[in-house]
Amino acid sequence: MTEFITLRKPDDFHLHVRDDEVLKCVLPHVARYFKRAMIMPNLSPPVSNIEMALDYKRRIGDAVQNLDFNPKMTLYLTPFTKPEDIKAARNEDSVIAMKYYPAGATTNSEYGVRDIYQCRKVLDEMQKIGLPLSIHGEIVDPDIDVFDREQVFVDTILSKLVADFPQLKIILEHVSTIEGVQFVEETGDNVAATITAHHMLLNRNHMLLNGIKSYLFCFPILKSEKHRKAVLKAAVSGNKKFFLGTDSAPHEIAKKTGLVNAGGIYSSFNALPIYIELFKQQNALEKFEAFSSQFGADFYRLDHNEERIKLERQQVEIPEVLTINQLQLIPLKSGETINWRLVDSETEFSVP
Repeated sequence: MTEFITLRKPDDFHLHVRDDEVLKCVLPHVARYFKRAMIMPNLSPPVSNIEMALDYKRRIGDAVQNLDFNPKMTLYLTPFTKPEDIKAARNEDSVIAMKYYPAGATTNSEYGVRDIYQCRKVLDEMQKIGLPLSIHGEIVDPDIDVFDREQVFVDTILSKLVADFPQLKIILEHVSTIEGVQFVEETGDNVAATITAHHMLLNRNHMLLNGIKSYLFCFPILKSEKHRKAVLKAAVSGNKKFFLGTDSAPHEIAKKTGLVNAGGIYSSFNALPIYIELFKQQNALEKFEAFSSQFGADFYRLDHNEERIKLERQQVEIPEVLTINQLQLIPLKSGETINWRLVDSETEFSVP
């Protein structure tokens, strides 16, 4: 007998869609599963003010065309961000967070902040009006092992931020360690975390054993099995402080298979079925709708989506490479199978 799951159409509270032709190619993958998504601002140049955010939103709208999708925008925190930028965001419903990238931490993070306390006035204003701070939580220091960057960030920067700005809403994005999970669990309701499918699914052995799989290289980097288990446990716990954020990050195949490769995993193509299967394996399917469709919306004070989607349990093969027009992407679980597909969509996993 076929197994089905019906749920509110989910939200993705951490998403990269890039721009121009890449944007046009990946948005259909996003919109079929997600009603809303929080769009990351790390373009070049970065999306650092209201005008740029609204212009980016317009480009997304043009690319979406007739798809039912609602982008929520973020601003990129730079050394030049002013309290006035925060005040302007207060009057724009489509801008829901400020993104803090430690300079040098990930793609296009060279525009970021080296000392977050140089932005104290900005943080004060954010705390005052209730604009959340979305954080890429990794220390940038060549003396710190890449596998320890999140833990050190939590211990030295995040803990101090939470203490110094007790009313500031903070999201530890793509949490990937035991220490990150425990910190979020132990702090107040103003601190939350997004969780990716790949950090629930994979550990560093998947990337490093039997030949290096550069397409699994991402920031934060995949960790050891004990950390993966901690992230998975947090996701299925029913704790409202943990919610879905794919951190899907498309990079052209040449940037994932060369001598030096970009960090990022493309998962918009199939992340939702992977999340669902992971919850099923943990006997926690009844908690998935809250994780995917409620907790994030509640944290950002958004209404729950009314639309519902239905998936059936059925094996589907994932292509090794997606070819969309002239763009080639390597999807999460490349060349493997997943166990869920959308109902009433015979071409759901075919390449557009």
